[in-house]
Amino acid sequence: MTKFLSLHDAIAENVRDGDVAAFEGFTHLIPHAAGHEAIRQGIKDLTLIRMTPDIIYDQMVGMGMVKKLIFSYAGNPGVGLLRRVRDAVENAWPRPLEIEEHSHAAMANAYEAGAAGLPCAVFRGYKGADLAKVNPNIKSITCPFTGEELAAIPAVRPDVSVIHAQRADKKGNVLVEGIIAVQKEAVLSAKRAVVTVEEVVDELDVHPNMCVLPHWTIAAIAVVPGGAHPSYAQGYYARDNATYLEWAKVSNDREAFQEWMKRNVLDVGPDIFADRTANLRSAA
Repeated sequence: MTKFLSLHDAIAENVRDGDVAAFEGFTHLIPHAAGHEAIRQGIKDLTLIRMTPDIIYDQMVGMGMVKKLIFSYAGNPGVGLLRRVRDAVENAWPRPLEIEEHSHAAMANAYEAGAAGLPCAVFRGYKGADLAKVNPNIKSITCPFTGEELAAIPAVRPDVSVIHAQRADKKGNVLVEGIIAVQKEAVLSAKRAVVTVEEVVDELDVHPNMCVLPHWTIAAIAVVPGGAHPSYAQGYYARDNATYLEWAKVSNDREAFQEWMKRNVLDVGPDIFADRTANLRSAA
């Protein structure tokens, strides 16, 4: 049954040391507030999964929380490298980081396979690509019906998935609209799911193109206005491009990174997200 909890309690009850965890969002509705709460709680030895990991994963890696990253394309959107990830891979700072890289299509298929309870994803892909030479989890399989050679990779089945969404109703059903990407599959493939939302309403105002995650798929819901900042939440606030540009400078230096994290994450609470997004929300 879904619990309505504070962000602190939702993360404390569901994200554990050593978990395989997905904090999902594809440019939109990225759960930054939840990631920051995991950082404040000192959760460690995570295997993080994500399509397009961006600055929240850069921060989590830089804080030494992550032992392995399974991903497709790691970067600061529209800006460049994830420098804390690169430092961990190249220099083992603050700890060594194992990486497993896939294509976007592979990750999407792996999530869908996990949501369906399958052990692997089978799809057309990786033809002419070199990733299979460095990733032993990319295999080939022959279709028993056509003889076609297909790609196969392990299904994504996290211990816990964390997403951000616009609204939940009082029964615990969650509404996601806009660019949904693999948030639905991330929730359905996980043993536990945590959702942060902008608000709780009496009833969800749904239309045919919206995604509703039923309450029985979710372990905990936390109300965190602005919880996706600096990414955007359709209908609530726009993307804060200045923060992404700032991160490129901050993350390039270890001391500057540590000071930024202390000032903006470790020494503050989740209410800072609502403060930061007030102007963005009014302009949306």
